Amino acid sequence: MVELPAPRRPVQAEAVTIPVAASGAVAATAMPAWWARPQGRQARGAVLVLPEVFGVNGWLRSVAERLAGEGYGALAINPFSRTAAQLDLGYDAAALELGRQHRDQVTADQLLADAAAAAAWLQDRHGQRPLGCVGFCFGGHLALIAATLPYFAASCDFYGARVGSFRPGGGAPSLELVGQIPGRLWCFCGDADPLIPAADRAAIAAALRAANRGVAATDPGARHRLITAAGAGHGYLCEARADFQAAAAQQGWSAMLALFAEALAEPAAR
Repeated sequence: MVELPAPRRPVQAEAVTIPVAASGAVAATAMPAWWARPQGRQARGAVLVLPEVFGVNGWLRSVAERLAGEGYGALAINPFSRTAAQLDLGYDAAALELGRQHRDQVTADQLLADAAAAAAWLQDRHGQRPLGCVGFCFGGHLALIAATLPYFAASCDFYGARVGSFRPGGGAPSLELVGQIPGRLWCFCGDADPLIPAADRAAIAAALRAANRGVAATDPGARHRLITAAGAGHGYLCEARADFQAAAAQQGWSAMLALFAEALAEPAAR
């Protein structure tokens, strides 16, 4: 099986805890996270990584480490920390059911509090520079929500389902937030994903086009983009999942890195 590349350069990684203060109806939490960064050299920027319903498991930690191998500080957080502080699941049916139980207790307000705390933590270590964000599956949906925060210059939503019909914790669908995103949002999905059918992809494209002021989300120059992988199902970037598709995964990974390289570069390097 062809896999995404291992870290290209030496990295160091460790478990850390991010304090999240209480805010309104959102309870405080000590949020576990996985912190990976380049070894022996300064990071070129920093990225927040948001998980599938399986939590900060081995695959998600590997994503943070691969980003560190590309020169980024990468912080993979656990947005399920209020109900499952150490959520780390495999990919069988029982794990999926358990992960969904914790997913259903996450709210958009909690995620925004967690993402803001994580962003402040990253900027304490990398200066007050714009950040990147990437999420997968439920984490992709959360990445769209987090993108509304001013910290993030570039966000990647990999196959975040139900964005046009649902918002965690209730309220208008998350897709209605696209117009509030100050940075850039790229949405990735497969055209064979049963969780993001054609009607949902059309709704995402329409919302991105509106936020782009009429520029199609498939236009390579669009600020917000929809990138559809032919023949790919749900979870196609994850080698541990049955729908892993090597070509689509490599294309998505490369596109994400290109976005981060441009959006997170030092101003003089742009």
